[in-house]
Amino acid sequence: MAALRTKRFLYGIGRVAGVFLPVFLLGTFLTFLLGHLSGLSPAYVQLGESATPDLAAQLESEWGLDRPFLVQYADWFGSLLTGDLGTSWYNNQGVSDLLWGRAIVSMSAAGLALLIGVVFGFLLGALAAALQRTWVDRGITAFTTMISTMPPFVVGIGLVAIFAVGLGWLPAAGYVPLSAGLGPWLSYLILPALALSFDTIADVARQLRTGLVSSQRQNYATGALVRGLSPRRTFFVHVLRNGASPSIAILGMKFPNLLGGAVVTEAIFGLAGYGLFASESALRGDVPAVQGVLVVAVVLVVVFNVLVNIILNRLVPASQRGV
Repeated sequence: MAALRTKRFLYGIGRVAGVFLPVFLLGTFLTFLLGHLSGLSPAYVQLGESATPDLAAQLESEWGLDRPFLVQYADWFGSLLTGDLGTSWYNNQGVSDLLWGRAIVSMSAAGLALLIGVVFGFLLGALAAALQRTWVDRGITAFTTMISTMPPFVVGIGLVAIFAVGLGWLPAAGYVPLSAGLGPWLSYLILPALALSFDTIADVARQLRTGLVSSQRQNYATGALVRGLSPRRTFFVHVLRNGASPSIAILGMKFPNLLGGAVVTEAIFGLAGYGLFASESALRGDVPAVQGVLVVAVVLVVVFNVLVNIILNRLVPASQRGV
């Protein structure tokens, strides 16, 4: 039995990898293709209005842009596999070095926002399902509906006005690394993470409630009660495990939203993160930097979705049916 479960688990991982590997390849190809189709040149970034056709052609030759498209892509993809994201047209620095510190800032804020969203979303969703059709259920439904309509930048401005300016409890902007201590690190990240987490809280709570209510009506839940299991044990052991599938699956879609929402949120809270770097690079026409940003986003989204699918295959029996 254990060998069968292990085989099915490994098969599930292989199936997930078989789906997401082509997604990664297609994502990187489209990323490079978009940079090629943009028509931008390093001469545009480095020389500006003083660029002449001869100087532009010389610079493009130095950057290897006069070679066939597929040759450029093959070289770029080969470097990508070694962790080299290319060189910025703007300052001739490695894109990997420029992105590393900024990605840590954004990942810290997005990761904390995801944690807040999962914890509070699961608590509210489970409570609403356990007390369905009561005033608690209706109150949670109303609350999650309200916060789902609030854009992160509006929430961020409100949080700064209340907790930073009004009460003076937390800093309004900036960032300190985790090496400075957990307390200072959290004090700078908690407000942007809260601003990003509202939509995740709402979606996780609503999906979990729907999944749990549906699972409670299934035959296995009724059979557990008939066999003498208490309603509490039936709910937490059987219903919760199976009903959590939709809410876990939605996390794979929420993570890209958290990364996308970082642009505005980082501007509000003065975070020199991934989103702000992406915006500045796009405005400068720095194609290698923008491509690096997109590749990192593709990798993060693919890896996170693979992890979500592995968790589903491992923890939620219903997700393995048919495997």
